[in-house]
Amino acid sequence: MTEKNPNRMWGGRFALSPADLMVEINASIGFDKVLAPQDVRGSKAHAAMLAEQGIITKADAREILRGLDQVQAEIEAGRFAFSEKLEDIHLNIESRLTEIVGPAGGRLHTARSRNDQVALDFRLYVRDALDAFDGALMHLQLALARKADTHADTIMPGFTHLQPAQPVTFGHHLLAYVEMFGRDRGRFADARSRMNESPLGSAALAGTSFPIDRQMTAAALGFDRPTANSLDGVSDRDFALETLSAAAISAMHLSRLAEEIVIWMTPQFGFITLSDRWTTGSSIMPQKRNPDAAELCRAKVGRIAGAFQGLLLVMKGLPLTYAKDMQEDKETTFDALRSFAVAVAATRGMIEDMEPKADAMRAAAGRGYSTATDLADWLVRTLKLPFREAHHVTGTIVKLAETRGVSLENLPLEAMQGVEKRITADVFSVLSVENSVRSRTSFGGTAPQNVRKMARAWIKRLEKRPGKG
Repeated sequence: MTEKNPNRMWGGRFALSPADLMVEINASIGFDKVLAPQDVRGSKAHAAMLAEQGIITKADAREILRGLDQVQAEIEAGRFAFSEKLEDIHLNIESRLTEIVGPAGGRLHTARSRNDQVALDFRLYVRDALDAFDGALMHLQLALARKADTHADTIMPGFTHLQPAQPVTFGHHLLAYVEMFGRDRGRFADARSRMNESPLGSAALAGTSFPIDRQMTAAALGFDRPTANSLDGVSDRDFALETLSAAAISAMHLSRLAEEIVIWMTPQFGFITLSDRWTTGSSIMPQKRNPDAAELCRAKVGRIAGAFQGLLLVMKGLPLTYAKDMQEDKETTFDALRSFAVAVAATRGMIEDMEPKADAMRAAAGRGYSTATDLADWLVRTLKLPFREAHHVTGTIVKLAETRGVSLENLPLEAMQGVEKRITADVFSVLSVENSVRSRTSFGGTAPQNVRKMARAWIKRLEKRPGKG
């Protein structure tokens, strides 16, 4: 014999208890309990509005607020008993609230539904994450800009196709990531601006007949306005999708930087060192120093992009408004946002910790005939050759140097004049990697003076706007 349904929150319509497996598949308390702070905030704003509008008494509102403070304290102290039978964080909190304050607790849910309640809590959670991301990325940018300023003159090879291309500076390379993370912060700011509307008061889907003040609750919770359509208010998850999309792009940037850290740490490159704080050893090979932090940051993009794709697929076939499918919006989103926060913090730690090996970078910058373009540019400027002809002449000279096993700057003048007789000794002024980077003075170029100026501009800008991370 199956017992009578014990769930007083919604059991009036049902005579029997759900099957054990139904309880398991239906319950979300195992993961949505992280929404407790947001649920309490939303409930406090709702209770205050109900009292202000005369929908509940001010005495009941005071009791509700007192009870919610106690619930929050119990959760923060780890004394709160979460129950799977109560399904989710909303019913768990409401049940405990009623135990504490009695019938007044049952009045809190007047003029709202779990549909607009969960939409509110989830939106608040994502907004909190966005605020934290902005601060964390700002601190990462600052770490990169400071390191770039320190190493504005440190020469390293610039690559295309992972082949030596032209000399650049380490500072210039790091500033590229400052730009990327700046765009990421812009995307997160755009997402926050669009999502900053309160769904509270949409109720189940159609609004409510109670004389609520949605402007009051929106303002109390820091929203710009209430959502304008109750159907959209309870069923919209664009804010989570847009945040995950922006996080996936930013995680891709973190992954690119992590990949470079992994490459730079190999003995074949030997460009940087990381301390014991950000590396691990091997259980069998005592000589190993593995860049595991970078490798794990590189992998996080899979989880974050996967969460975006997963939620996109959950939402793609849902008619308006709410369906239980939307319970699947949270678990992977929570995981993705936590993963992103960890990856940003770890990347900042590695940037602050890393030390470049300037001699190894400089030596690598001189290999692969990386100043060949400087030679071609000299032929255009000095001998007035068309660039395509200069390109051909330079290619012939590079081949000659390669045959002799010497660098361009060590190839005798007579050998170059055998390819183009008008070449003079002045050509050697552009063939060193130092002169090459110094010459790249165009806006956004790698010249040390450019790098130092740009790094210090970023530092000044970022230090004026301290983030929350």
